Amino acid sequence: MENRIIRFADHFVNFLIILCFLPLLLFGIYAVWDSEQIYKQADSTVYETYKPASEDNLSFEELKKINPEVFGWLQVDQTHIDYPILQSEDNSKYVNTDVKGAFSLSGSIFLDCKNSRDFSDMNNILYGHQMEKHKMFGDLKNFLEKSYFDTHTSGSVYYESQWHGIEFFALLCVDAYDDVVYNTGLKGNDDQEVYLSYVKSHASYFRELDFQANEHFIALSTCSNVNTNERYVLIGRITERSVGKAAVQ
Repeated sequence: MENRIIRFADHFVNFLIILCFLPLLLFGIYAVWDSEQIYKQADSTVYETYKPASEDNLSFEELKKINPEVFGWLQVDQTHIDYPILQSEDNSKYVNTDVKGAFSLSGSIFLDCKNSRDFSDMNNILYGHQMEKHKMFGDLKNFLEKSYFDTHTSGSVYYESQWHGIEFFALLCVDAYDDVVYNTGLKGNDDQEVYLSYVKSHASYFRELDFQANEHFIALSTCSNVNTNERYVLIGRITERSVGKAAVQ
């Protein structure tokens, strides 16, 4: 009789232990599933059907009808950065909102609210999350390797119904409150000289280009994995030449 009581007590204790750990197990399973959903939503292939790739651009226009704050597209050649560009009245909305306007921890690629959508400003800034598995602006950290920076020099940006080229020339690690790199109000050739001099002196890597007066720059900004306020910024200039369908990958 005593042995039966002991065995029953032993089984009961084991049952209680399992019961206690079951919520942790279920939470772990849910966390893995939830993480995979976030990465799935952030994959550029989710939006590839909407990418402007023809003169009629019907699919892109359909995306704009779903969310009128979609206005362009960014592609960095030979990377997974290939996303629609959005802009809202502030720089917080698309930190946690996807392209179609739904809540999403992966957010979207968005233009600084103080910039013009026609990229007519000198310093045009795009923001995106630093994510693993090549999602959003996750590939920007690859530019920290000199060989990667040297071999990934181009991209394309679509706005006002036209593709334009991008020539990347600088990679910086800067503070999130840098008052030059994040200054959208730069104007004129004097400011351009100051900007380029500052970028060159603070860049991890810098590529000399034949800069002309009244250049339009594009800066891709994302969080680093090191310090809370540190940002990786890849800077290029927008070329005047239009890019045809052959450049759309």
